[in-house]
Amino acid sequence: MSEFDYQKQAQDYHSKAPLIILGSGASAAHGMSGMGALSAHLVAHTDISGLSAAENNAWGKFCQVLVDGTDLESALHQVTVTEVLTARIIKATWTLINFEDTQIFHKSLQNKAMFPLSRLLSHIFRSSLKTVNIVTTNYDRLAEYACDQERVHHYTGFTHGFFRQLAAPNEITASRKVNIWKVHGSLDWFQSPLEDIVALSYICDIPDNYDPQLVTPGTQKYQRTHLEPYRSIINNADNAITAANSYLCVGYGFNDEHIQPKLMVKCVRQNTPITIITYALSDAAKRLILDNKAQNYLAIERGATNNQSIVYSSLDKKPLIVENNIWSLEGYLSLII
Repeated sequence: MSEFDYQKQAQDYHSKAPLIILGSGASAAHGMSGMGALSAHLVAHTDISGLSAAENNAWGKFCQVLVDGTDLESALHQVTVTEVLTARIIKATWTLINFEDTQIFHKSLQNKAMFPLSRLLSHIFRSSLKTVNIVTTNYDRLAEYACDQERVHHYTGFTHGFFRQLAAPNEITASRKVNIWKVHGSLDWFQSPLEDIVALSYICDIPDNYDPQLVTPGTQKYQRTHLEPYRSIINNADNAITAANSYLCVGYGFNDEHIQPKLMVKCVRQNTPITIITYALSDAAKRLILDNKAQNYLAIERGATNNQSIVYSSLDKKPLIVENNIWSLEGYLSLII
């Protein structure tokens, strides 16, 4: 397959106004911690004071499973933790991710070109398109910052302002809008003392009597996502995935049951085009896209160096090594802009 072919394929898929799916790899590109670093942080910094003997025992087992090399999600499935301990884990997670998120925001104030996503959105909005949908499993606000840098309004399920309340999509109107469907919650979502969910802009510490709303891996994940605002957010994400004519997956590992079913129905049953750019294709991505039934795909991962890419395409059975960085979002933009 020639370079012209895969570039043309990338441009063709992009021309269909893709829904953007951001996974942890999209944030890792900006230095956000992955599951390994988060696991180490949880073991070192989770507050376990005042726990019952049973909870301390569960925590000890959980830490040992992580130390033995089990990934965080599997560990949280293997060890049953109480709601109290889950809340402590969520707070420790929030503390790390919020610190890193805030650092990136400060850096972005000095560097307008920091977010390739900004340039992607700007390019998309040069068309007649008025709305772009982003679905993400990430807690951070990097997508929101990218929108702000391009002066594009974003909607995450809440009103605008500093103290934000739940709002229907049609309550927020703008000439151009990015819907960011955060299916696992966000750093700025909290349960208030009134037990409703609100969003607090640019909070550096968890306010008294407020609980962060992050869906961590594990058994609690399935219970929490049946509650608001997750239920509505996931429903809106499902509708956006169903309506999309193309998909662009950035650093997404194809391991999330909240995104997977609708996405695969579209790619397998309806042959909807999908582009995947990532540091390394996960086993799930290879199984679901490359080794399964998807008919229209372009998948690009890093090669032996940052300046080498491996391209997998439905147009050719053999992968192609390209001596150029087109596996990152920055590199991918060189194909379509």
